[in-house]
Order: sequence, then C-alpha cells, then structure tokens
Amino acid sequence: MDLLTGFTTILVVIAAGAALAHVGVLDQRSQRTLGEIAFFVASPALMVVTISRVHLETAAVNLVASTVSLGACFAAYVVLARLLWRPDAGSLLIGALSASYVNAGNLGIAIAAYVVGDLTVVVPTLLVQMLLVQPAALIALDRITGRGEGGRAALRRLLTNPLTVAAVVGLVLALTGWRLPAPVLAPLEMLGGAAIPLMLMSYGAALRLSPPLGRAGHNGEVLLVAGLKLAVMPVVAWLVGTALGLDGRVLLGVVITAALPTAQNIFLHATRYRVGEDVARESILVTTLASLPVALLVAVVLG
Repeated sequence: MDLLTGFTTILVVIAAGAALAHVGVLDQRSQRTLGEIAFFVASPALMVVTISRVHLETAAVNLVASTVSLGACFAAYVVLARLLWRPDAGSLLIGALSASYVNAGNLGIAIAAYVVGDLTVVVPTLLVQMLLVQPAALIALDRITGRGEGGRAALRRLLTNPLTVAAVVGLVLALTGWRLPAPVLAPLEMLGGAAIPLMLMSYGAALRLSPPLGRAGHNGEVLLVAGLKLAVMPVVAWLVGTALGLDGRVLLGVVITAALPTAQNIFLHATRYRVGEDVARESILVTTLASLPVALLVAVVLG
C-alpha cells in the first residue's frame, strides 16, 4: 500500500502540471521557469537537508552493486544506441542517463523508508549519482552544447553547479555529524519541500505541451531505455549483490532501488541543455508507469 501511495502521489502531481498546461495557466516559457527554479533553488535545498540526515553505515558491497548496475546499463545504452540510431552526442548522453539514473532522491527515499524499512540502502546510489555521475554528465553537456569554454570553464561550472555543491555540503554534514542551526535549516526545509512538486509539475506541463507519447519519433530509444532500466538494471544489481553476499533487507533495498524509474532530474537537464528532451520525457513517463508492477514484484520475491 505504501508503494502504491508513493507512485500515485507522483502521478497526481504530474497530472496537476498537465492540467495547468491544458487550461493555459502554464505555457512552454513558464514550464521552463518552473524547471529553472527547481534546478537553482529548491532541489539544492532538498539535497542538503536529505543527505545531511542519512546514516552512512551502508556496507561497501551495497555501493559496488549499485554502481555496477548503473554503469552496466549506461554502457549498454551507449553501445546499442550508437549501433542502431547513431544519435548526436548530447542525445546519446541523455538517453544513457535515462537508462541508468534512478529516481533515488525522492521516490527512492520514500520506498526505502516504507517498503525496505531502512533509509541507508538508498544512500550509495544517491551519492554516486549526485557526486560522480551527475557532475561528469554536466561537464560533458557543457562541452557538447558549447556552454563551457574548455576544461577550466567546465571545472568552474562544476564547482558552481548548485546541485553538486548541495550534495557535497550534505555529505560533509552527514560525515561530521554537524547540524545546521534552526534559522538556516528552516528555510532550507521550506525550499526543499517545493523541489519535487516543481519538477513534477514542470514535467507534467511538458507532457501536455509536447507531442503525444510515441509521436516524437524516438520509440526505439524509449523502449531500449525501459528495457534496460526496468529489467536489466535490477537483475544486474541482484546478481552482483548476491555474488558479494548481500541478503535480506539490504539486498531488497539494492534491487528495488535499481528498479526505480528514471529520475525527473534527467528531463530537467535535457530541458536546460536543449538535448534529448523527447527521449527523457517519454522515458520518464514509461518507466514511472511500468516500474510499479516491477517494484511490487521485487518486493514480493525478495521481501
């Protein structure tokens, strides 16, 4: 029931954004503005608050299983997409991220709490994505789209990227045990509370303002993303976790995290850099709808 509630909540907020676009409250410009607010303000606040509160006792094996499953699907998409469609570099990167970057920041935390009963199982995936995969992807997108001006500009953009900075701050707080004073924490919590609704409503508006599902001309890429994300990634996580001795709640957490849908962040980045938007948008929708039965199956089998 908790898993169903989590997915239903996400779909309702997405539907709210689509409804606002349908009646004309949101247009393409305001939809992008919602995404910009989420990127620069609300999401960084959420990252600081969330990461600073997690416990970092998760075993190294969890980290290995999560990283291997992510890397395997990323690499598989790159190889297969280049052979089948030869997309441009930006679209290829967004597609690979769609096939491997999971919704760990919000849905993952909720599922870890309600289904697995242990928030720490999602921490390795969250940190690998926020501190390694996302910074590397943003540097690459800067170079591909021409927003950067060489290595020094890319490094400067990385060091000033709000999401990366927020993840580092949250990690430092978690490692040291420091607590933010109330006058700092309270506004961060308020801003962070807006992050998920903003991202989801921006995504819902984009669905309404964009061509219907399947008409953007990227059905093959979306199907590949869905297959890798919902079938290959959890199976790889299960194989690696089992081989390294994980079992019980930790193994369930690793596998169910790998079975999460594509994160809304990917659409946020695709929108910001104007690459791969159709693949990101449709991949998020398909994997979000299809991941519910997959996650329920994982919970039944391993729970």
